[in-house]
Amino acid sequence: MLGEKGIKIDKAQAVRCSFFCVRAVNNNGILNYNNYNNDGGVRPFRWKARKSKQYAEISASPSKERIALPLKIMTDFEKVTSFENLYFAYRRAKRGQGYKTSSAKFETMALDGINCLKVLLENREYRIKGYFEFKVYEPKERVIKAGAFVDKIVQHSLCDNVLLPKLASVFIRNNFAGQIGKGTLFGLETLKKDMFDAYTIHGMNIYILKADVTKFFYNIDHEILKKLVAEQFTDDGIRWLCNLIIDSTEGKGLPLGNQTSQVFALLYLNGLDHYITETLGIQYYGRYMDDFYLIHQDKEHLKYCLKKITEYVEDLQISLNGKTQIIPFKNGIKFLGFHTYIRDGKVVCKIRNENKRNAVRKYKKMAKLVVEGKLSREKFIECYTSWKAHASHGDCDGLIYNLDEQIEKILRGENE
Repeated sequence: MLGEKGIKIDKAQAVRCSFFCVRAVNNNGILNYNNYNNDGGVRPFRWKARKSKQYAEISASPSKERIALPLKIMTDFEKVTSFENLYFAYRRAKRGQGYKTSSAKFETMALDGINCLKVLLENREYRIKGYFEFKVYEPKERVIKAGAFVDKIVQHSLCDNVLLPKLASVFIRNNFAGQIGKGTLFGLETLKKDMFDAYTIHGMNIYILKADVTKFFYNIDHEILKKLVAEQFTDDGIRWLCNLIIDSTEGKGLPLGNQTSQVFALLYLNGLDHYITETLGIQYYGRYMDDFYLIHQDKEHLKYCLKKITEYVEDLQISLNGKTQIIPFKNGIKFLGFHTYIRDGKVVCKIRNENKRNAVRKYKKMAKLVVEGKLSREKFIECYTSWKAHASHGDCDGLIYNLDEQIEKILRGENE
């Protein structure tokens, strides 16, 4: 039996599942906590926040006795297949897709569908439903393979509850892509700091090795990737599900439309990250997916690093592309859509010229479509505002101001 005031529960780990039951979810499993009165009925709970902690406290009935179910330790695979996690994965997968036929059909029987999906996963009878292929042309032509809605639910649950929490402690800090709290802005700010720190110590007599992997996603070897997954996860269920997703396409490569593909790609080059920073001793290093840089004062050492990196990636059945080169520090580096360099002791960050021209052409064309009634003003504003937020991370006030003026003229119907 438990005391009158209830159980203290970790912050952000508590979920109120119903009016009569409190369910506390933590990294180790689920604690079901039910409260019964003297008549055998169930009394309601209310949540009380105090000093950044969550407390469950009885708000009705004078009974002093409660029944607490024992804490269940969940395996990694059980975290993926639990009804609660699958439901939250369904909610995340549904964002922005309510108008699509696949998600709309699933929503009409969501709870039953989630329960059926849970049973299929637990019995290991779940299978990938296939992909819908299409092309995108910005920033470059790529083939996208979009999975079925139900497959997106499974991948959300797998990534959010197992893959990313586990691998976050394995990835180096300067692995910028696909992780909470990181991204292009984090990578750009890290690059600025690396360049400024290197400049402060060594001046302009520094060199940059800028490297890129040739068609990275299309050349990832399935067998190598499955071995890397097996090294990180001992749960047979997780290994089975990851292997099923990896082998859902024939030959080499991972589908660009899969959430798991982003995580698997990070893992695929994780060993290279540690090799560069620990074995080769590079202090100023960063990677965004298949695009990475090394900064060092010794050009000969960077040549040696390039040779060893080339050998390393060949063992992974991938290769560096022809754009890989060692450049003088004074030239700056083109990374994450910006050209970053040092001028008069300060770090300057500008949108790359080709990206600038493409953006001006794209948004002027979209503004004309708004005037012609072929594009909603709300959709245009959403897209244009997003781009301006991205551009504001660099020293692009003049570009944004001039483009604003041009677009305003177009929207007013003036000739442009």
